[in-house]
Amino acid sequence: MRPDRARAHSESLRHLLVPYDSPEAFLRLVVPRVRDALADGRRVLAVTCAAKLGLLSEALGADADRIDTRLSGSWYAHPHRTLAAYHEYATGRRTLIIGEPAWTGRSDREIREWIRYESVLNAALGGAATTVLCPYDPGRTPEEVYSHGPVTHPLTLRAGGEVANARFVEPHELVLSGDLAPLPDPSGRVESLRFTARELKDLRQAVTDYARAAGMSRSDVASLVLGVSEIAANSVEHGAGHGLVRMWVNGRELVCEIAEPGGALTDPLPGYIPPEPESSRGYGLWISRQLCDLVELRTERGTLRVRLHMRLGD
Repeated sequence: MRPDRARAHSESLRHLLVPYDSPEAFLRLVVPRVRDALADGRRVLAVTCAAKLGLLSEALGADADRIDTRLSGSWYAHPHRTLAAYHEYATGRRTLIIGEPAWTGRSDREIREWIRYESVLNAALGGAATTVLCPYDPGRTPEEVYSHGPVTHPLTLRAGGEVANARFVEPHELVLSGDLAPLPDPSGRVESLRFTARELKDLRQAVTDYARAAGMSRSDVASLVLGVSEIAANSVEHGAGHGLVRMWVNGRELVCEIAEPGGALTDPLPGYIPPEPESSRGYGLWISRQLCDLVELRTERGTLRVRLHMRLGD
């Protein structure tokens, strides 16, 4: 939900950082919350590694069959799809979620996006009757992530109970390293194409041809083309009516930038929160964030720039 949407329940989100330093500490903090949630008639979802799911199952005994479980490696593959999955799970239900991302192999850019995910979760589930416990093992969590825990979580759960985090920042106020820096100039050979409403079909074909020539898989080509099409169509319908697309290959990813003269962002969390079902707007960036590996936005010299990043094959 957007931050300004009305709350649909008498309850609202409780989003807790849960630091632990051993499997035993994990169980001491989490198991009582799971039992209380089940007794309260809540639906429970636990997302963590196979080892901790096994420990949790053993500790819960017969109650283990009453909770939903997912492996963190697959559930936490893409921050915006994870947001959508949690939103779908929690909407209209009273729930408890235990969510522990997998950090092995994350790049610095991916780590920043997962920090942002933890922050945006406060808005995405803001009106849901949900408690989210986010276990963090300091020994296995990147320092940048762990240091941002009190910034992205309003509460911390410790052995003595819950405490408020004085450093907590509302999602629309979070600024991470690089957020305010200008977008870097394109690298290598750049292909450009101007478009209006009449050229949208030609634009989709041009992006398809370029991505295929760059070696992108068929399914990823389709995702990129849809993402570009949504942003360009939005520029035509709600913006200046025209724009410029630039495409280039940067290492092992393809970057596609849609530039709209006079464009502006009024949503404080553009594309992060699913639009209301009855809304006719707000789908372009939401869809693009779901489909692409990374979406960057900047307003520079009166032009809104939306950059879509998509990995190429190995």
